[in-house]
Amino acid sequence: MLWIIAIVLFIAVIAGTALRLRHTDKLYRWQRKQTSAERQAGYLSWILTDSSHAKEIRLFDLGPLFIGRFRDLRRKLRKGRLALTRRRSITDFAAHMIATTAIYGSYVYVAYEAIWGKITLGDLVMYYQAFQRVQGFLKGMLGSLAGLYESNLFLSNLYEFLDLKRTVIEPVHASPFPQPMQRGIVLNHVSFQYPAGARKVLEDISLTIRPGEVVALVGENGSGKTTLIKLLCRLYDPTGGTIAIDGVDLRQFETKALRHEIAIIFQDYAHYHLTARENIWFGNTELAPDHEHVIDAARRSGADDVISGLPHGYDTILGKRFEDGEELSIGEWQKVALARAFMRDAQIIVLDEPTSSMDAKAEYEVFQSFRQLVSGRTAILISHRFSTVRMADRIYVLKQGSVIEGGTHEELVRMRGTYARLFEMQARHYR
Repeated sequence: MLWIIAIVLFIAVIAGTALRLRHTDKLYRWQRKQTSAERQAGYLSWILTDSSHAKEIRLFDLGPLFIGRFRDLRRKLRKGRLALTRRRSITDFAAHMIATTAIYGSYVYVAYEAIWGKITLGDLVMYYQAFQRVQGFLKGMLGSLAGLYESNLFLSNLYEFLDLKRTVIEPVHASPFPQPMQRGIVLNHVSFQYPAGARKVLEDISLTIRPGEVVALVGENGSGKTTLIKLLCRLYDPTGGTIAIDGVDLRQFETKALRHEIAIIFQDYAHYHLTARENIWFGNTELAPDHEHVIDAARRSGADDVISGLPHGYDTILGKRFEDGEELSIGEWQKVALARAFMRDAQIIVLDEPTSSMDAKAEYEVFQSFRQLVSGRTAILISHRFSTVRMADRIYVLKQGSVIEGGTHEELVRMRGTYARLFEMQARHYR
């Protein structure tokens, strides 16, 4: 009799656990399947709540459209989750009914045996307490095992992320970065294709940038100029060819040491909603935040005049994300970002459209002192403004990921190629 009752109790408890595990599997698979919809909903939420899209959403009256799409996605996700919850509730109810029936059936059977004198009253009490303890023990043990299974199942997303292999590998025995550079930067038949991309962004690029030389990269949008800079900073590695500094492949340098020697401002520079001083100081956190270099860098970029006019000067919080923050114009933000690049005492300066949002006067002031700013350093300029480009020692023209022309401003104009045509198109508006 004891074995029969024990089996009944075990089946009653394990049935509920099995249903719980089955539902967990369904929920996990459903959530994996809805990942794309969750991302879309999150993206729409960000568009609707972030200030960067506020102007266009109001001007083009896009609010109702995006709100409608967000609501439809959330309704679809909520409907799917409620359906799963409803099915789980039904199966849980059925499992509990079966378990309750089995357990109380066992109680009735033991009571019946006591009434007919087959077991004593003491046996009845013993069986009753044993039922309760065994049931509690089985529920606790199987519930804990089920919880471990659920946690491991949903943690598998984290495990997958942690198992991702680094695409930029640190060298086992790093070479010291040359101090200073003697031969410069050499790109030898460099090609690159993004991991998920179907086309080559850069193809068979070979060029040399000598120490102390100012080089400009020009070309239409999408020609690969910024990607080339990302390769130089080792945000990615070339899929073909090599990039070397003083004859040493970039992959032989420690990435931290390499990037320490590159001061850069990208076109899509960051807006830190922190103090003006911190916005500039982030360019070289090895110095103290109140170091004199902060103000010196601001003066060189033209940001000092802007910051001095703020309510709390360099301690003013920039941006409107926090209380008492002061918003800057796009051109003023660009001056702050440029100052951040000038904070680092790097051998290589990279400026990606450094004055694209500045007015003519501010641009003139920056480039009047540009040669002094990059004195003794290697500078790489990416710009569509030929007033900026023509001061470079050497200019390379990129088209569809390849270098099609190279030389000084005067040489390229005499060639009457792509550069000369673009220069003439832009110069025509100033005559």
